[in-house]
Amino acid sequence: MKTTTSISNVSLQPDVHNHSALHSCSMDESYKYIILPLCYSLTFLLSLVLNSTVLLRSYQCRSGRQWNTSLIYMVNLASTDLMYSLSLPFLVASYVMRDHWVFGDFMCRLVRFLFYFNLYCSIFFLTCISVHRYMGICHPIRTIALESKRAVRGICATVWVIVFILTCPIVRFAKTGDVLRKIRGGMNKGTNSWLENRGDAGKVEVEVYRNCWDDAIDSEFSEYVPYGIVLHLLGFFFPFIVIAWCYSQVVWTIFQTLHSQPQVQEEGGMCGGIEGVKDRTSVSISGSQHAPYLNRRRKSIKTIITITILFALCFLPFHITHTLFLVLKETKAVECQTMRMVSICYKITRPLASCNSWLNALLYFITGDKSLACCGRTNAGHNTHLLGLYRFLEDRERLRIKSKAIHIKQRKLMKVTRNLQE
Repeated sequence: MKTTTSISNVSLQPDVHNHSALHSCSMDESYKYIILPLCYSLTFLLSLVLNSTVLLRSYQCRSGRQWNTSLIYMVNLASTDLMYSLSLPFLVASYVMRDHWVFGDFMCRLVRFLFYFNLYCSIFFLTCISVHRYMGICHPIRTIALESKRAVRGICATVWVIVFILTCPIVRFAKTGDVLRKIRGGMNKGTNSWLENRGDAGKVEVEVYRNCWDDAIDSEFSEYVPYGIVLHLLGFFFPFIVIAWCYSQVVWTIFQTLHSQPQVQEEGGMCGGIEGVKDRTSVSISGSQHAPYLNRRRKSIKTIITITILFALCFLPFHITHTLFLVLKETKAVECQTMRMVSICYKITRPLASCNSWLNALLYFITGDKSLACCGRTNAGHNTHLLGLYRFLEDRERLRIKSKAIHIKQRKLMKVTRNLQE
């Protein structure tokens, strides 16, 4: 039955919020009742299987002494990705029932909180891993203290606390509420519907349903917008800049070693100031020894570029469109058609951000250490392609420091010798 409506003649109860479908700028969101359940269901299954496998294989190493620092980061990342996936079935059920929320107000707040809490925990741990790789490749000796397991565990604990502080306001804004919207194509079965006779103007058929608000209800939306923008800046855009900078430095460091043999050479002063013979400390790796590392370094560059691109594709569209959605909805500075397009892009990019929860584990299996490195079989880090370069740079840096120390001692000895001669 075709229905018509007149907003002026529809009386609303005080606790019922007017849905966007009743606004002058109506938005047809029927697409999300198909796309989001399918995407979230697939993400839930893949994330559950892959992250559970990572955790089970990790905890086969029962002694904490056998874990390396990279594996500690990976276990924390897999844990938060797994918890993130556990919040998805509730959202799938809600979208299947066309936004009807049947799990109560407490679960609404908890699910929305867990969704964003674990999302930003994942981003922060990926940032920690990128910084860890940068420091290990570019400054292997200067950051020995950060390589200790105690320091890494402290960093991970700090990440959990910081992200909790950033996302806890979501518990306040996320809530359930009754929403009024038109019923298209007749009365929906199993819903609380209103039917109002309007005489010669026809009939208005609407329904009231319980919704779990993602951002905030209309009356609190103005308060949520500043918080949402700050959350995006601190939770994603700043970490994204850090990740891009760290990986660009790592790639540049690797690229510098592609076309030259690794060699460390330092000249000292006069040996003892008496013999007149220069002392030279040098290390050179022959071409045959250097050749096996070239392929590893090329693979390292490809792997790092792949990780960065996937991170950007997963999170960047969602945060850009969500930020635009918040600003445009609050300022009302654009036409209705533009707002519809931004809303559609925002809703579609949400499951794209969810894909990163299983891509992390998948990339770990594809490019990482197949033996998980924790059971004492190898000292490889999160990415075995970086191992050869890491060891080379570590040895080069150690020899550089040692040569510099010898040079300083020789200069001091020369100064003492001159003083004695005078």
